[in-house]
Amino acid sequence: MFSKACEYGIKATIYIAMQSLEGRRVSLKEIAEKVDSPTAFTAKILHQLAKSDIMVSTKGPSGGFQIEKQRIDEIKLADIVFAIDGDSIYHGCGLGLKKCNAEKPCPVHDKFVVVRDELKQMLQSTTLFELATGLETGLTFLKR
Repeated sequence: MFSKACEYGIKATIYIAMQSLEGRRVSLKEIAEKVDSPTAFTAKILHQLAKSDIMVSTKGPSGGFQIEKQRIDEIKLADIVFAIDGDSIYHGCGLGLKKCNAEKPCPVHDKFVVVRDELKQMLQSTTLFELATGLETGLTFLKR
């Protein structure tokens, strides 16, 4: 459903948010290790998220990635997905057809539209704070 970059980006952002709530800035190496992601690929994704104002990147020996505490409850999962994958998840055919629409639907069109709309609602209503605190309390996990 999400691109691999988006999956890594979501996991990394949740981890960074959890650490930011504790007042910690996190290194690229630590993030990549904690979310089980290749370091170079993670760097590219995180810089893309920083460019989209999801997080702040600081260079230097004490540098790393951090999210402003007040922003953690404002950032929605949809913001992270959009920063990496754009809005393509909300469009397109469930079977990958180029000309699928309500007038000329594919066999799964009507059911896929419902799933896509529910996904959009979930992404737009889920905050980064919810995800980070679920991880912090042990209710959710980033890697198994």
